[in-house]
Amino acid sequence: MNHQNESFLSNLQAVAKGFDELLTMNNGDCIVKGFIDVFRNVYTLSCDTKVISKIIELMLFPYFQEFARKHSYEVVPAPEQNFYPDLTFIDKHGYKYAVDLKSTYRTDNDRVSTMTLGAFTGYFRQRDSKKNITFPYNEYNGHFTVGVIYQRVKTKIDECKKHQIEDLEKIPSVVKDLLFFAQPKYRIANDVPGSGNTKNIGAVNQLSILINGEGPFSNLGERVFDDYWMYYQTTDMAKALELDKPPYTNLSAYMDYKKGPR
Repeated sequence: MNHQNESFLSNLQAVAKGFDELLTMNNGDCIVKGFIDVFRNVYTLSCDTKVISKIIELMLFPYFQEFARKHSYEVVPAPEQNFYPDLTFIDKHGYKYAVDLKSTYRTDNDRVSTMTLGAFTGYFRQRDSKKNITFPYNEYNGHFTVGVIYQRVKTKIDECKKHQIEDLEKIPSVVKDLLFFAQPKYRIANDVPGSGNTKNIGAVNQLSILINGEGPFSNLGERVFDDYWMYYQTTDMAKALELDKPPYTNLSAYMDYKKGPR
């Protein structure tokens, strides 16, 4: 990793380290209790992962603005909801850094539900493309993920119940024990796609490996990560190219494939 990326990562990890204290109470519960209307009624949050993810993202934006001012970065939010990345930071030398915000929940003490890290088709392969991306992929000096891992509250939440703002502290939180981390995308990427048939890069799901950036590409480097995913094919993609099967479906098979016929 070059000097500019190392410096940006150091700054990003420093700010991410403090997010848990900003977004959680002393007992570990998330500070967000629900939505409020003009009549001061509070509606409990849903446990839906998409809702939780969006709420955390909105809460973090002001702190990212402060982060940008502190380090003299220009910050450019994604112009559309489905654009990559969520935030672009540009330093005084014009270097661009992509930061995507991701969230997931613990499934046990050291496992999380799989996160996805963006598409491995489209702008990822056509790196001059401006489709669904703030700036062309090849204009970014580095690609980073700020992740949050949370624990879902086991107590059943009555989403139909309406609360008064005076009872705010009595309203149960739907998530707790938020843990934030920041890593280069390639260091937390797995060698298999994310959930379902989506053409998205999957992240590792072991908690300790995830937060420490020790995924299968971490020692191989970003060039291997890029090459692997730029030419990765699903079964349907291989069929469209009239191939019997994809050339590789995991990192071990990729290494054999790159060695060529023996």
